[in-house]
Amino acid sequence: MPKSRRSKVVSLTKVAKKTKEHKGALLANVQENSDKWKYCYVFSVGTMRNTHLKTVRKLWKDSARIFFGRAAVMAKGLGTTPEEEHRPGLHKLSQHIKGQVGLLFTNSGPQEVIEWFDNFRQPDFARAGNIASRTVTLPVGPVMRIHSDPPEPFPHNEDPQLRKLGLTTTLKKGVPMLETPHTICEKGKALTSEQAQLLKLIGEKMVVFRIALKARWDSETGVVTEMEGGAIEDQDEVEDAEMSE
Repeated sequence: MPKSRRSKVVSLTKVAKKTKEHKGALLANVQENSDKWKYCYVFSVGTMRNTHLKTVRKLWKDSARIFFGRAAVMAKGLGTTPEEEHRPGLHKLSQHIKGQVGLLFTNSGPQEVIEWFDNFRQPDFARAGNIASRTVTLPVGPVMRIHSDPPEPFPHNEDPQLRKLGLTTTLKKGVPMLETPHTICEKGKALTSEQAQLLKLIGEKMVVFRIALKARWDSETGVVTEMEGGAIEDQDEVEDAEMSE
């Protein structure tokens, strides 16, 4: 029987599983870089976004090496006991590899590294499940895109989408209008997918990507220093005014 010529649906969401080779390569790279660089930091990420992590990699590509892979593999690369540690003191650093963390190898001085990461902040849009950092209410009148400069109302062809997301709008002269105030979200409550999408449409950024340094290992002394402010929430709010290479 001949094969069907009908079009077949091919999923583009499948991701190849990490093989033993991948894990072995990560382990070897961690050990190789612990021999190469003076300092190694364990860092945690708030509101993980691959785009922003790529930005950090790019900005540090000439003076550091960053790994963000499986925690268990990175810890094994460093060594989890005094007998297994790749270099003196690394088993103490591996104790800080828990949860969503990465490794930063660099020769840059501690003060420079600390100040840079303290100042690095990237506001972003919240996703479903994030906790609203503030209450957002749309006033009576045209529904505005606050991210545009200057802010401008939504066009008429987006009115159906606004309605689908929960807004009760009416078209007046081709502009979606609200006749009563509409509260999109309330501070402290988890966002639904509709709320997150609506916040993104109007341009309301509610979370921030940042990196917190948890601990530092010094290759010359083998000393591991815990960093102040190393604890980080999964989501940081935006101030009022969301892998190895």
